Parts: sequence; structure tokens; C-alpha cells
Amino acid sequence: MDVSMTLWVLTIVGLSALIAVDFFIGRKPHDVSIKEAGIWTVVWIVLAVLFGIGLLIWGNSQAAGEFFAGYITEKSLSVDNLFVFILIMAKFAVPSHLQQRVLLIGVLVALVLRAIFIAAGAAIIASFSWVFYIFGAFLIYTAWKLIQEARADEEEDDWEENKLLKSIEKKFGVADKYHGTKLFVVQHGKKVMTPLLVVMLAIGMTDILFAMDSIPAIFGLTQDPYIVFTANAFALMGLRQLYFLIGGLLKKLVHLSYGLSIILGFIGVKLVLHALHESGVHVPEISIPVSLGVICAVLIVTTITSLIASKKIAAAEAEAEAKKATTESDEKAGIEA
Repeated sequence: MDVSMTLWVLTIVGLSALIAVDFFIGRKPHDVSIKEAGIWTVVWIVLAVLFGIGLLIWGNSQAAGEFFAGYITEKSLSVDNLFVFILIMAKFAVPSHLQQRVLLIGVLVALVLRAIFIAAGAAIIASFSWVFYIFGAFLIYTAWKLIQEARADEEEDDWEENKLLKSIEKKFGVADKYHGTKLFVVQHGKKVMTPLLVVMLAIGMTDILFAMDSIPAIFGLTQDPYIVFTANAFALMGLRQLYFLIGGLLKKLVHLSYGLSIILGFIGVKLVLHALHESGVHVPEISIPVSLGVICAVLIVTTITSLIASKKIAAAEAEAEAKKATTESDEKAGIEA
């Protein structure tokens, strides 16, 4: 898809305007209600769908298909990232009314970082077609690691700060409590960071790790930098509202890691086949409609099986609690007798 500089500028200006509207509407720290989160989640999804339809009308069906495949993939990966965001919020005991501000700044930082990664990735791909082998192998390895982690069945109940974040905290110092939306305050005659800034940095740094698998994944679906960027942008911009909307439901998606591993592994194989094709080897390539169908099917099946499994787990826990209560009641009755 040929994209002029004018279209790039208009797209960036349009996205910036949407981000500005989102920022000013939620600029006052407050507890985000389910209704508010639901409305804005729908708004961002509708905007993404309208953008994809626009690509279909003024571009072509392939561009639209690549956008939707990339958007759905990035959105599903971002849902998995919300698990870590919840752990970070809990680690730093972020007040509920400040969480939306943390996520807004974190998403903006993530968007800037991913734009840099996308530009670098596009430049590398344009110069070295063999990089698809590396991307494909990395995604297959990541898929295998996700399966191993899911099979280990070990829930992470904490999040540890990385060495870079610890060194920043040590150098600048951190205030002992939150000071509203302030990022720096003077404490004991020294200017120090507030915990709010530390959390924002933590989420921004964490997204760098997330981008390590999400960027190669979307390049496996399209090599068009414009589609890669816009799919990432729309997926990220609705992430803040999604956090408040499905935060309580995340624990029920017990099979999400399996689904994401299948998607990443599938895209990894697609990349390897594409690399072989580019090298002159006659192998079948996986089309975008097939990719979109596989991604949607995996997510639907994963969601259904997760909800079924969660329901069974909840029933088993309720039964265990009932048996425990009955046993304690019997023991108490025996003692009294």
C-alpha cells in the first residue's frame, strides 16, 4: 500500500487529536466506573473498525485484512499485558483514582517506543530479508515459553523492579507517599520523584519487553509500516479503558496463554515460510484471510474454554469451602458434646 507523506501526517495528527480528547476528558483523577470504561472501550473499537473500513474503501482488501489481523493480534497480546499492569499497580499500591492517569501516560510512552521499534524494524526488513528467519524463530520460541509457563501452573503474585528502575530510584530518590498527580516534589530539601512517576516508568519499561514479541508478530502479518503503526496505535489507545472494564475478568481467562502461544507459533511459522519463499524456495505461503480466521478462531475457542474451566474451578472451590465449614461445624459439635 502506497502511503504518501500527507497521509502519514494526517494520520498522526488525527491520532494525536483523539489522544488529546481522551486526555482532557480524563484529566481529572477519578475512579473509573464500569460504565465509563465500557463506553470508551466501544468507542475505540468502533474507531478501529471504521479505520479498517476506510482502508478497504480507499485502499484495498489486502490492506484492510492486514490491519484487522494485526489489530486483533495486538489487542489480544495487550490483554495478556494487563496481567502485569495489575501486578505493578498492586506492587506500588497506586490509589484507584490515580490509576487512569498512570495508564494514560504509560500508553503514550508505549506508543512512542513502539513507533521507534516499528521504524527500525521496517528499515531492517527492507535491507535484510533474512531477518524473517530470526523473527519467526523468536516467535516460535516465545510460543514454547508461554506453553511452558502455562503448564507450570504457577501464578505470579508479585512483580519485581528491574535493575534500571532501581538505579533510577536510587539516583533521584523517591517520596514516601503519593502527592496527587505531581511527578516531583521537594522532600528534606531535595527534589525527588513521586511514586506516581516510578509506576509510570515501570509500565513504560515493561512495555519494551512486550514489544519484543508483539512487533515481530505483526510484521509477520504485514510488512507495511503504516498498517503496523496504526494497528498498534488503535490496540494501545483502548488499553486504558480495557484495564478497568475487564480487570476483574482477567483471572477467568485461564487458557489465554495457550491461545497466545498458538497465535505466536502460527505467525512464527508464517514468517519462516515467507522467508523461505523470499529465498527462492517454493513453499506455500499463508494468506491474510487464513491468518485472520486462525487468530479469531483461536481467541474464540480460548475464551470459551477459559470461562468453562473458570466455572468448574469456582464450583470446586465452593464445594471445598462447604466441606471445610461442615467439618469444622461437626468438630465443634463433638467438642461441645
